[in-house]
This record gives sequence, structure tokens and C-alpha cells, in this order.
Amino acid sequence: MKKYNILILIMCLFTFIGCVQESSKKTITVKLHVEGFKNIQKVGIRGNENPLSWDYDLELEPIVNDSLYAATFSMITGYKFTEVKFTVNGEFELNENENRRIIFGDKDTTTFEVKFNVVNE
Repeated sequence: MKKYNILILIMCLFTFIGCVQESSKKTITVKLHVEGFKNIQKVGIRGNENPLSWDYDLELEPIVNDSLYAATFSMITGYKFTEVKFTVNGEFELNENENRRIIFGDKDTTTFEVKFNVVNE
């Protein structure tokens, strides 16, 4: 019986070792169009993978004030996408909709450009 337990343990270890996803560094550039908003104080992005968080904004820098904002950041991930939402003055977009998905391509760099609070334009 002891031999069978050891054999089962070894098989389980090999199964778990084969299930580990390979992680890689992904660099993401996000560009957010916010035309039509007045008195913008802060534009940010939130998400579920470091350096993003659902608790605080990663701030986007103005490219064209009150029109276009951008940020570039990197993350180590084993996933093929990450989920995000943008904020303007601390207010989330798309409150009644699912999170946006940034889908990573085969390359290490991904550019993601959208309009605030607009789904699939």
C-alpha cells in the first residue's frame, strides 16, 4: 500500500509541475480619449494585475489637455489579457458593463486606445 501512495504522490507532483503557466514581461501603452469632459483634474486606469490595482489609479499623463491622456507600464503575467477600467476625476467608466480587456499579442508590447465610457466603438 505504501508503494501505491508514493506512486500516486509522484504522479501528482508531475501533474502540478506541468500546469504552471509561463510568465513574461508585457509592456502596455494605454491612450484614452476624453473629449467633451470639462474640468478634468485626474485621469487614471485601474486593474487586476500589478502595477494596477482596483483600489487606486495609475495616473495617465495629458497628451492633449481635456482630450487625450496616456500611460505606459509593464507587468509580469502568465495570462493572455488583463482587465481594466478607466477613471476621470475618480469616477469609474462603464459602471453597468464588464471590465475592458487588454489582450496581449505575441509581441512584448501592446497598445490599447479607447474612448472613455464608450463600449466597442
